[in-house]
Amino acid sequence: DWPQYGRNQEGTRYTPLNQINRDNVAYLEKAWEYHTGDFSDGSDGRPETTFQATPILVDGVLYLATVYGRVIALNPETGAEIWTYDPGVDATVDRGEFANRGVTYWRAADAVQGRSCERRIFVATVDARLIALDAARGTPCPDFGEAGQVDLSRGVDLGKYQADTREYGVTSPPVVIGDLVVVGSAIGDNRAATLERGIVRAFDTRTGAMRWLWDPIPREPADPAFQTWAHESARRTGAANVWAQLSVDAARDLVFVPTSSPSPDYYGGERLGSNSYADSVVALRGSTGKLVWDYQIVHHNIWDYDLPAQPSLITVRKDGRDIPAVAQATKMGFLFLLHRETGEPIFPVKERPVPQSDVPGEQSWPTQPFPTRPQPLAPTTLSSDDAWGLSPLDRSQCRNQIERHRNDGIFTPSSLGGTIQYPGVIGGTNWGSVAFEPQRGWVILNMSRLPSVTGLIPRETLKAGKPDVPDGADISEMQGTPYGLYRAPGLFSPLDLPCTKPPWGTLLAVDTATGDVKWEVPLGTVRDLAPVPLPIKWGTPNLGGPIVTQNGLVFIGAAMDNYLRAFDLETGKELWKGRLPAGGQATPMTYRLGENGRQFVVIAAGGHGRMGTDIGDSVVAFALPESDAGLLAQSMVPTLRTVGVLLVLLLAALLVIRLARKNWFWYPLLAILIIIATWGAWIASQSIPISVLTMFVAVAIAWLLTLGRNRRSRAAPR
Repeated sequence: DWPQYGRNQEGTRYTPLNQINRDNVAYLEKAWEYHTGDFSDGSDGRPETTFQATPILVDGVLYLATVYGRVIALNPETGAEIWTYDPGVDATVDRGEFANRGVTYWRAADAVQGRSCERRIFVATVDARLIALDAARGTPCPDFGEAGQVDLSRGVDLGKYQADTREYGVTSPPVVIGDLVVVGSAIGDNRAATLERGIVRAFDTRTGAMRWLWDPIPREPADPAFQTWAHESARRTGAANVWAQLSVDAARDLVFVPTSSPSPDYYGGERLGSNSYADSVVALRGSTGKLVWDYQIVHHNIWDYDLPAQPSLITVRKDGRDIPAVAQATKMGFLFLLHRETGEPIFPVKERPVPQSDVPGEQSWPTQPFPTRPQPLAPTTLSSDDAWGLSPLDRSQCRNQIERHRNDGIFTPSSLGGTIQYPGVIGGTNWGSVAFEPQRGWVILNMSRLPSVTGLIPRETLKAGKPDVPDGADISEMQGTPYGLYRAPGLFSPLDLPCTKPPWGTLLAVDTATGDVKWEVPLGTVRDLAPVPLPIKWGTPNLGGPIVTQNGLVFIGAAMDNYLRAFDLETGKELWKGRLPAGGQATPMTYRLGENGRQFVVIAAGGHGRMGTDIGDSVVAFALPESDAGLLAQSMVPTLRTVGVLLVLLLAALLVIRLARKNWFWYPLLAILIIIATWGAWIASQSIPISVLTMFVAVAIAWLLTLGRNRRSRAAPR
């Protein structure tokens, strides 16, 4: 089974299944495909959608949620629909993000076979409702809340601020501990200084009654953390919510919550101080909601460097001891390994000075935590010498962009003149989280390597409607502060390519015993991004995460080309890729029904509107061929493909030889080859001298070839 969003409550994304292995993974084929019908590319007036769901498999049924929170139960062997439930989310409302990453299963300890709602599916919606459904029939459980649902927007107002359910909702599935269902929230946190409370709440799984809540912003002076919010700003600040997935250690009665930025997320002048509990890994007592420990990852966050990933509960084998640990991936490209019972770092973490804000009213925190092991897993600095482009003009324009923005390395605050943020707004790592292979003790995670540009706009300039911002930048009001905000999602050349050298996305393995990176490889190609579908392995920014199997396979979609891939855990070598009908910006899952059943690998392929990948509504399952004959046919495909390519090359060579005697063919051919050689040298070196030298060498070789050709032509009998 795959009964939880992260395979288990600990969020390890590890499966003991081994039918699909290194030897046969190349023969995977599409087994079935299901269309949810829930998607929009924006052309119909509805907001663009992002299909980020990971299905779960429990009691022989596959459950998932669509982008609109519609819950679907499928036959896991055929993809046939069993039942659906529509919560009636308004698909025309423009929300912060239209997404739903999945559902959660609960079974009563004293369940009676056949009794309604003894097994429940919980779904939390983007319009702030928690709904309990009968797992067998898909109907609301009438004893839960009001007619099967709880209104999560109640109780989150802060002072005079009233909740805006267009920007307050839930995008990640809740978690269950005992007979409690625990849920966080997603908040559009750059709208204003005072927003909804980012509370975490636990509800009775049967009745929907709230049992406890925990606020990630300390509201009372009795809490020591209250003093880290200057001028009692904790009383009026919103957000610091938990939008990413939570984790559960049932044996220790702990719920782990990754908190996010206080509001607003790019200017902290209204909430000076380190802002404790925000942007932290927090352990709560599952039965009561009481704080057990907290560890702050980012002090006084003004970069939107919130914690996007599920805290994965793993075991670190270090110095001969097994240490219960929490692995927390971050947008900064840092991987923190913390002791699960105390929150203490397993490897030393150093407070290092970081660039300071020059914006009037802001007081950035002087230091930030940097883990010493592992070292940063994504680049943290960018200079004009790092500028990259497909041509010298491209690179020159990129160099100019880098030089005209403030750019002092990671944690450079937003400025009035514009700041390069590196890693950018999507990370590093994002909500896809990590996978953990327990035998080796390796964490597998994917990274984006894309800078973005941010800047603050004085309120008067914003009101006048004349802000000078980059093309394609989003503008946020940040009401209640002296500034608005603009964010450009990347730093791009005139050819609309990143200004940084590839790879733009990677997959890597980290040994948690030592903190060493075992391997790192590009993730994705530019096949579905370039005008010509060339599968160049430059890596791409990515959203979604990996899973890992017992016999050493890593499955991941995430990249901006439409593929699900399998990698060798030991080496990072790509072993297989399966074409998807749309972007695979989701985390896959895998299951097998019985010893004689086939192992399936399933991924939601619906794309990501903001990333610009292909939009769709597919759930796709891959498996090995059912029969030996099918496996034999699949094994012959690579051989037949190779033979076909060789035949085409042979025919092309014969054609060239035939036409080579004609001048009208020969000289254009040489010119094209010289251009290709020069351009290839530029792509590889980004150096004008090396490119010019390559061009001269190519011209010399062409001259020698032409000279020899002419001599043979004159010597030939006429």
